[in-house]
Amino acid sequence: MRRDDVLPMTTILQQIQCPADLRKLSGGQIGRLAAEIRQCIIETVSRTGGHLAPNLGVVELTIAIHLALDCPRDKVIWDVGHQSYVHKLLTGRCGAFASLRQQGGICGFPRPEESPYDCFATGHSSTSISVALGMARARDLAGDDYTVMAVIGDGSLASGMAFEAVNDAGHANTSLIVILNDNEMSISRSVGGLASYLGSARANPRRRQLRSAMQRAVLRIPIVGRALRAVGHSVKRSVKSLLLRGMLFEELGFMYIGPIDGHNVRAVRRAIDDARQAGGPVLIHVITRKGLGYPPAEANPARFHGTGPFDVRTGEAAPDVRKSFTAHFSDFMVRAGESDEAVVAITAAMTNGTGLRAFSERFPDRFFDVGIAEQHAVTMAAGLAAGGCRPVVAVYSTFLQRAYDQAVHDVGIGRLPVVFAIDRAGIVGEDGYTHQGAFDVSFMRHIPGMTVMAPKDEAELYAMMQAALGHPGPCAVRYPRSPGTGVDVRYPAQPVEMGRAEVVRDGRHCAIFALGPMVWPSLEASRILSARGVSCAVVNVRFVKPLDTGILAKYASSTGMIITCEDAALSGGLGSAVLEALAQEGMSGVRAVRLGIPDRFIEHGRRDAVLAQLGLDARGIAAVAMQALSELPDASPSGGGARVSTV
Repeated sequence: MRRDDVLPMTTILQQIQCPADLRKLSGGQIGRLAAEIRQCIIETVSRTGGHLAPNLGVVELTIAIHLALDCPRDKVIWDVGHQSYVHKLLTGRCGAFASLRQQGGICGFPRPEESPYDCFATGHSSTSISVALGMARARDLAGDDYTVMAVIGDGSLASGMAFEAVNDAGHANTSLIVILNDNEMSISRSVGGLASYLGSARANPRRRQLRSAMQRAVLRIPIVGRALRAVGHSVKRSVKSLLLRGMLFEELGFMYIGPIDGHNVRAVRRAIDDARQAGGPVLIHVITRKGLGYPPAEANPARFHGTGPFDVRTGEAAPDVRKSFTAHFSDFMVRAGESDEAVVAITAAMTNGTGLRAFSERFPDRFFDVGIAEQHAVTMAAGLAAGGCRPVVAVYSTFLQRAYDQAVHDVGIGRLPVVFAIDRAGIVGEDGYTHQGAFDVSFMRHIPGMTVMAPKDEAELYAMMQAALGHPGPCAVRYPRSPGTGVDVRYPAQPVEMGRAEVVRDGRHCAIFALGPMVWPSLEASRILSARGVSCAVVNVRFVKPLDTGILAKYASSTGMIITCEDAALSGGLGSAVLEALAQEGMSGVRAVRLGIPDRFIEHGRRDAVLAQLGLDARGIAAVAMQALSELPDASPSGGGARVSTV
C-alpha cells in the first residue's frame, strides 16, 4: 500500500461516537467503515508503533460484536488486549487515537480508567475466560441479565489458565460467550496439540452438519443402529468420534458454533445472536487473517505483531545502527550452542521477541517453543537440567511473573542449573503498566540459591551468560529493552566472578551503587556532581544476589552515604538488599538513599521519558544526591553520622 493510494479518512469513522451509531449504517457503509478503520490504524501505528497485525485482523469481528451487543452494559473482555484498537475507535476515542501509546495519551491495551467500555484491564494472555466467568457469576448473583463475552486467540487458548477456565465454565450453568479468534497465530505461529485440532476444524467448515448427518446414517443401518440404541449414549459418542474428530469444546460443556468467517460481519453477528438466545456457555469459533488489509503485515504477521514506527509504503522500520541487548543475546546463544551440545533454549511463544529465532534454525532439536505456557516452560527446563542439559529460558520480565511458583518449587528447591534470560527488564516504555519489567529482581532475589545479575553493556551480558552456563545452580540475567552501547563483544567471554562488583569511578563524598543500565546515567550524574564540588563514586553492582558486601562496606564507611539506583521496584530490590546488608553489618551510621521504581504501576511512554519522570536520569540522580548531602548533620559533602534512611 502506497501512502498516496490511501484516501483521507472520510466522515464515517468520525461520526462513530459510540457503538450505537453503528446501527445507523447500511451494509455498504459498514464495509467503508472497515476500510477507514484499517487506514487509521496503519497510519497511526506507523508513527507511534504498536500492535498492527492483531488489530487489522479483528476489524470486522469487532464491528460485529458492537453491533450485536449493548456495551458498556454488556461486557467484552479482550484477552491480552493488544487487539483492542478497533474497539477503542468505535467507543469514542477516535479523536484521541493519534496519541496511542504516547505519554499522556491513550493506552495500547484496555484500561477501565480510560473508558467505561474497557470493563477490565488486560495485558497478559489467557485471562479473559476466567474474568468473564467471574463477571457472569457476579451478574447472576445480582439477578441481572447482561451479556458477558471473552474474545481470545487460538494461541492464548492453549495456555493452562485458559483450559482451567474452560473446564470450569463448561459446567457452570451460567450464560457466557467465548469467541475464539483463530488466525493460527499467537505472536509467532501457534504450536501444540490444540493448534492441530483447530486446523482440522478449519479444514472442514461443515463439520457439525457432517457429524450429525453421518451419525444419523449409521444409526439407520438396521443391525448397527439397533445395537447402538441398545447400549446407549456412550457408544454413540464413540461412533461420533470414530466418524469425525471429537468436538473438544462440546465435551467440555460448551455449545460450539463454527467455524465462521470472522471477516463477515453479518455471519459473526448472527452467530452472536444465536449464542445469546441459546444461553449457557457457548464458544463461537471464528477464522480471521492476521494483518488483513496491509500486504506487508499479511506477508509477515509476526514481524508486525508488535512494531515500532515504520514506512507505510514499504513496511520497513527505520534502521537502528546499534544492536539491541536482545540481538546480542541471540548471537551469544548461537555461539554457546555451537560450543556446548548440552545448551538448550526454551521460549513461551516468543521465538522472535526473545531473539531465539537464529538458535531455533541452527539447532532445531535443542529448541523448544512450548506456546503460551510460562509455567510449563520453567518446569520443563527443570526437567531438562535434571537430565543433564543446560537450559536457557528466554522470557520477558513481565511474563516471568506467571511462572513464579515454578521458579521456586521446581527450579529453586532442587538448585537446578537453569538460566533465566530475562528480557525487557525494567521500564519497557510504550506498552505501559501491564508490561513494565519492574518486579523480577524482587521475586527472584528471595529464592534461596538463586543468583541475580544485570549487565551494564553487551560485553558484560556475554560475560554473565558465560558465567551462568558454568554455574552449578539457578541464575537470572536481566537486561533492558534498549540498544547496547556499541562496545566490542568476544566469545568465549571471560566470565564475571560471581558476587563481585566493579568500581567504575572512585569518590570520597558518596557512592552510587547502580544496577545494569543505570550505571550510565549514574556516571553522568557523578560528573554533574563533580562540577559542583562533590566527589561521587560509581559502583557497577553487577550482582543483586549475592551482593558484594565487601565493596559496600568499604564505601559505606569511607563516604557515609550510599545511593542505590535501579530500574526495578524499590520494594525488595537492590536498595532493599543494601539496607539489609548494612543492618546485618551493624553499619547504622550510614545514610542510605534509594532510587528506583516506586510502589505503583508505571504508565506508558518512551523509556527515556519515563525514566526521567521517575528521576532515573542523570539530572534526577544528581539532584537527589545533592539534596541528601545537604541534609547531612554538618551540611557538607563529607559529613556523616546520620541514621540509615530511605528516599
